[in-house]
Amino acid sequence: MRILVRTTLVIDDRLLRKAKEQAASRGVTLSELVTQALRSLLAERPPSRRQFVMPTYGGSQGPVHHEPADFATDFERDDREALGR
Repeated sequence: MRILVRTTLVIDDRLLRKAKEQAASRGVTLSELVTQALRSLLAERPPSRRQFVMPTYGGSQGPVHHEPADFATDFERDDREALGR
């Protein structure tokens, strides 16, 4: 059983005109063209995100992995060391 849902979309006038022309040239309705385009887009795999690496300098230990939560602790420790506490 196939369920069809009617909805309202806000589409730029120029884009709508091009979509209607494309649908007519393919011999399909605008609804069919939009459905095909959405299916095609949603079937694509999203590009994989590269892992963020923050290079650090000044030490001989090499790159160090930092999490945002670590910064507050590290800054506090550095402040205590700088103040001699």
